[in-house]
Amino acid sequence: MGTMDAMANEEDRQAALRLSGQPSELGRSYGLEPLRLCLYRITRGRLGQPKGWPDPPQLSTPWQDTISPTRSGWRQRAANLHGETVFGVDYKVCRRCKLAWVEEPHNEPEYQRCGLAKAGLAALRTDFPQMACHTLGGHFSDVHAFWSSVSAGVRGGYEQRDLCPQVVRY
Repeated sequence: MGTMDAMANEEDRQAALRLSGQPSELGRSYGLEPLRLCLYRITRGRLGQPKGWPDPPQLSTPWQDTISPTRSGWRQRAANLHGETVFGVDYKVCRRCKLAWVEEPHNEPEYQRCGLAKAGLAALRTDFPQMACHTLGGHFSDVHAFWSSVSAGVRGGYEQRDLCPQVVRY
């Protein structure tokens, strides 16, 4: 790697470190998901079925909260650097059960260990302080250290738990 590439990478890492310190600079977009969900519930699933992959908008804020691009009915909290998503995590909240799930946190490899995952997950816990946080699936052995690190002091500790009946119905 040349000196210019190393400087550019170091500048990007420094930008990612600054980004991890500003999770409150958040833009939200709801799209049509709530309307589709309402139609789905009113018609008991006859109408409002998702068609294709959701297309979340790209917002101009450093942090975004939009519909999940991979899970219908879920949201995604994401960090953006230079117009690219460098961290993202899908989440689902059930206000009735006071439970929340986070799934598939993803950091671009060159931005790992910059604090983006920790900042994004902490911001979600701030937004939903009354919720116990969990994950859905078993984790690969190489990510246990990650979940242990981000779950310190978290109600529920991001332990594995199935979705509640209210969320499953959707």
